[in-house]
Amino acid sequence: MGVTFLQRIWSSVAERGRALARLPQLADPEARAIDLAHSLLSESGEATGAARAMALLDVYRSLEPQERHRFHIYLAREFSPPQERLRAAVDAYLAAPSPLSAAQLHFASEAPRQELLRRMNVAPGATQILVRMREELLAANRHSPELQPLEQDLRQVLTAWFNRGFLELRRIDWDISASVLEKLIAYEAVHEIHGWDDLRRRLAPDRRCFAFFHPAMPDEPLIFVEVALCRGLAGEIAPLLSLTMPRDNFERAEAAIFYSISNCQPGLRGISFGSFLIKQVVEELSSELPGLQCFATLSPVPSFRGWLDRHLAEDDETLLSAEERAAIAQAGDGAAQTGLAGLLANKNWEDDDSSGEPLRSILLRLCARYLTAVNEGNGPDDPVARFHLGNGARLERIHWRANLGARGLEESYGVMVNYLYDPELIEANHEKFASQRDVAYSSQVADILGESSWRTRGLSLVRSLRHSQD
Repeated sequence: MGVTFLQRIWSSVAERGRALARLPQLADPEARAIDLAHSLLSESGEATGAARAMALLDVYRSLEPQERHRFHIYLAREFSPPQERLRAAVDAYLAAPSPLSAAQLHFASEAPRQELLRRMNVAPGATQILVRMREELLAANRHSPELQPLEQDLRQVLTAWFNRGFLELRRIDWDISASVLEKLIAYEAVHEIHGWDDLRRRLAPDRRCFAFFHPAMPDEPLIFVEVALCRGLAGEIAPLLSLTMPRDNFERAEAAIFYSISNCQPGLRGISFGSFLIKQVVEELSSELPGLQCFATLSPVPSFRGWLDRHLAEDDETLLSAEERAAIAQAGDGAAQTGLAGLLANKNWEDDDSSGEPLRSILLRLCARYLTAVNEGNGPDDPVARFHLGNGARLERIHWRANLGARGLEESYGVMVNYLYDPELIEANHEKFASQRDVAYSSQVADILGESSWRTRGLSLVRSLRHSQD
């Protein structure tokens, strides 16, 4: 009944608006979109404004890609702040700086296209269209820098609309709508879901899946996380993804392993939900399962192989110690000139026991070095590391041969890591990383780095848990 009533309301508003403000039906849809944009921005009546917003969105949907591109460029160029008003506000602030003149300067500097975007959002379904618009703008920015002002304004309004207060956390299980389940399969960005049987396993009783939704896009997940409830800290992805993996008694689980976090809307890139999602899921799971002792990820290191390959190509002598070079030469039957790059170029290195041990110790140390590097105050290069460390996690363990799938080998030579979310240290870790880029890591990582002491505060929470792999 509620939906039908709202539909009647909108139909009435639209008809009133069209009767009040019937515009010439321009033959060129691009020209009509521009005409409607100007008309919408100048309109003060709610009914007429709503009708014009709906009309503009209808025309926008009908535009071909090149027409949309030109329309975006028009908005970026022609809906900028009026120069005279902005110059007058700057002069007034410089002549008499005050909170009032600063507020007037801020108001004068806002581009009219921001108000246009807000008025467009009045129409039903507009939010999702605007998210798709930003997706196109982000894709076009590299070749069309003139679109950046529009993209930045759109990011600003979307950030306001998608703040944490509007987001709804939902647990996704097998009883949720089929359309949402289908989108889960489509949006999974870390470990592909291979059909319905695979999805059913990931929603089994010893698993959890949570997603954020927005009221304006009720059937579109914004970001979701997949969790495995385990007896120990997972160190290998294959068992978690196996359809035949024995199902743990989740009520006796000691660890919640976040093994996949997927952002679903490219148009919301740069608008962060992940930190809120993880913290709220930790609260939800702690309440449901008080026996959980740790909350950790099993995460990829997507930039590690690229970093290592670049250093190997440059023959960086600081990369390996003399002992490591000797071990590599021995593993390579004395062919020292092949070096680490030669061993890694062997397509069967992951199954070769003769080269396994030197590769294991060397790759773990290099990955530890890569993930703990300060990099002139910018923190680790790896985006997943920056995300979790910035959220207050600590680098807990680094695992060899943890993901031998094609993507795992391509991104990180099979290495994966655990980031631990210690509720007592999250805020302290976050503050130190935010202010100093101080990477928190465990004694196990310190051992890999060859340090005599480690920089984490307190003993590891997971020291007493069973580990599937060291």
